Amino acid sequence: MFCNQCEQTAKGTGCNVMGVCGKKENVSDLQDLLIYALQGLALYAKEGRKHNIIDEDIDLFTYEAIFSTLTNVDFDPNRFRMLINRTVELRETMKASVAAAGGNTDFEQPQASFIPADTEDGMASQGAELHFIEQLDSDENIRSLKQTLLYGVKGIAAYADHAAILGQKDPAVAEFCYEALCALMAKGLTIEQCVPVAMKAGEINLRAMELLDAANTGTYGHPVPTSVPLGHRKGKCILITGHDLHDLELLLQQTQGKGIDIYTHGEMLPCHAYPELKKYDHFYGHYGTAWQNQQKEFPHFPGPILFTTNCIQKPAESYMDRVFTNGLVGWPGVKHIADKDYSAVVDMALAMEGFTDEVDSGSVLVGFGRNTVLGVADKVIEAVQSKALRHFFLVGGCDGAKPGRDYFTKFVEQVPDDCVVLTLACGKFRFFDKNLGSIGDLPRLLDVGQCNDAYSAIQIAVALSKAFDCDVNDLPLSMVLSWYEQKAVAILLTLLYLGIKDIRLGPSLPAFVSPAVLQFLIDTFEIKPITTPEEDLKAILG
Repeated sequence: MFCNQCEQTAKGTGCNVMGVCGKKENVSDLQDLLIYALQGLALYAKEGRKHNIIDEDIDLFTYEAIFSTLTNVDFDPNRFRMLINRTVELRETMKASVAAAGGNTDFEQPQASFIPADTEDGMASQGAELHFIEQLDSDENIRSLKQTLLYGVKGIAAYADHAAILGQKDPAVAEFCYEALCALMAKGLTIEQCVPVAMKAGEINLRAMELLDAANTGTYGHPVPTSVPLGHRKGKCILITGHDLHDLELLLQQTQGKGIDIYTHGEMLPCHAYPELKKYDHFYGHYGTAWQNQQKEFPHFPGPILFTTNCIQKPAESYMDRVFTNGLVGWPGVKHIADKDYSAVVDMALAMEGFTDEVDSGSVLVGFGRNTVLGVADKVIEAVQSKALRHFFLVGGCDGAKPGRDYFTKFVEQVPDDCVVLTLACGKFRFFDKNLGSIGDLPRLLDVGQCNDAYSAIQIAVALSKAFDCDVNDLPLSMVLSWYEQKAVAILLTLLYLGIKDIRLGPSLPAFVSPAVLQFLIDTFEIKPITTPEEDLKAILG
């Protein structure tokens, strides 16, 4: 195996024995083989679009299949075996449709005729023999840009999958995914040819995030400022973690009137701000911090735990018997719910003791999406013009266990009192409960939402630039971002596509970015690696 798609990768270069995330070698090889198989499907799907052949079911499957290869989504080799076989079946279906329309079906790439082995072990061997990352290109810089594109597409697929679940779709997003998978097979490319495709990924990801924003707000309403308890109350309980709002809604519906409180964890926290979700009186509070602490926190939760989508660690043996996975999430030996029927989770919650006391651990404010912030835009503008508000900091991104992530907490703690911190994604759980006070009626720490809500943060920046009649880069706004996995790569590409400069990135730079590509990003977009909070604040504020 070889995997360097996440920030935690071994020795800062790549995992080649076992993933730092817990991914075993056979799973890594199967994931590579799945992407390889999807490239074959992409050849025919791309050709099909030339003849107006668009199969929405194939598009949706492609999102799910790509999404399954993200960091910390699915570690179940049997699931990958099924996905690979299904990919080849759909490839042949699309090939037949293209042939019937008179399109080209004579592709020289081996992906177009790939036949998977009959067994799981055989498929893993096929994946290992690919040396997938190495074969992307012999040129280090082209390989680096292709990896950037691949990981960006993985993030795009994740957002597109979330949006499609709630009915928001755009065939242009799937079309780009196919184009990108095909571009990874191209040989003899130059840096000048690769960069526009990476920028296109940023543009398409903006569209995918727009779809997801429309899906979430159209279904559940725009988030509103909401105080969320961090303690617990006496009673039966279920903990839900991950990202998927629809999964949470179904759990709330299926537990209504049963005397079970629902607690969120990780990136489910912002869900408390959606009007159509907060209306459930048993949707109570938030438990724990971010996923990097779950092995310490989850064993003490006195109820079952439902894992949805990604950004989660494989559960430890000490509480694995209480874990259920849903959707794309899967690990060998963990109970998986494939049909959205949570009766087994409910039954376990009723059978367990639940919380036997009441604890008040304070609360946090959520719900500062673009609708809320722009609703008080006049006050924000007035505060800036009167110099009561000097600067905005967007401190967001992913969390992880690797050393160096305390930088973001220290940074926020040292932000001057006349500055506001916008935050989103799971990286905020290092500092989400800090009381930074307020500037007038505006809290100094504004929770914009999940990583999925980066679109909302972008719209806030765009609206402020219009209000001040200036470019986004001329706003009193600085972005200090942590990254962990592939959705963060997609978001970064979107920011670069929008021309946003002077982004500080950490805690370490991507291992898959070559020195020459890094220099290009520095020269073109002024990307900077984080240093120390003190030095970075001094450089930003002067």
